[in-house]
Amino acid sequence: MTHERVLELLARVASGETSAAEALDRLAWLPVERVGDGDTPTAWARLDHHRAVRQGIPEAIYCPGKTAGQIVEICRRFADRGAGFLATRAEPAVRAAVAAAFPDVIVNEAARAVWLPAVDIEERRASAGPAMTLVVAAGTADVPVGEEAVVSLEVLGRPVERLYDVGVAGLHRVLESEADLRRAAVVIAVAGMDGALPSVIGGLVASPVIAVPTSSGYGTSFGGVAAMLTMLNSCASGVTVVNIDNGYGAACAAARILQTLSRVGNEDRARSAVVMAAGSK
Repeated sequence: MTHERVLELLARVASGETSAAEALDRLAWLPVERVGDGDTPTAWARLDHHRAVRQGIPEAIYCPGKTAGQIVEICRRFADRGAGFLATRAEPAVRAAVAAAFPDVIVNEAARAVWLPAVDIEERRASAGPAMTLVVAAGTADVPVGEEAVVSLEVLGRPVERLYDVGVAGLHRVLESEADLRRAAVVIAVAGMDGALPSVIGGLVASPVIAVPTSSGYGTSFGGVAAMLTMLNSCASGVTVVNIDNGYGAACAAARILQTLSRVGNEDRARSAVVMAAGSK
């Protein structure tokens, strides 16, 4: 359920196309749905259908720790309401089970993610506008985390482009892509090893830079801790850092930034329209 869907439902009630009882029945699914086994009173999942209304970003399914059956059931609950779903960190057996249950599902093997577009995905894309997020990966080893960010933005209907294998070991690769970097409304910079890429990009562009440290690298990278510390100590002011390997979190941060920019822009346009209307009287 999204803001647009709630407004559409209320408009149908106001026009008489939908009864108040029917609207209440649809809204009764909000905000939480308990999922358990049979008549078991203890739920093993509580689905947050209200999250898209509150935040503009629907709940995702984090697969580790869940059985394939549980994941398929959660996916079904979201799909039955037209919300689509995103399952992250899905192992091959889970990806296969979800794909078998939902023929229209999209599988991204590199991202270890499976997703089903929401029924209103085209509306989301249209309302998102042209503001593009560029996902930049330092090396090919960082691509899985970059792809998780890409998939997460695709689920939200946000324009996204890729720029991969441009790490600072070959600095000219970043510099020759400066035009692409400057076109982006938000840049997600994904890097392991020394984690220097976000600082370089942060010194080139004015747009927000979200840094994602990855666990790629040799022994003293400490599973991404070295890259994370480099990013936290970036000399490029204003670089934001998410957790190690957290492509999904970076995508959500980018989406929130773009939602805020869009909302402020709409409010400014509305104020301008009021001023112009008042001046024409």
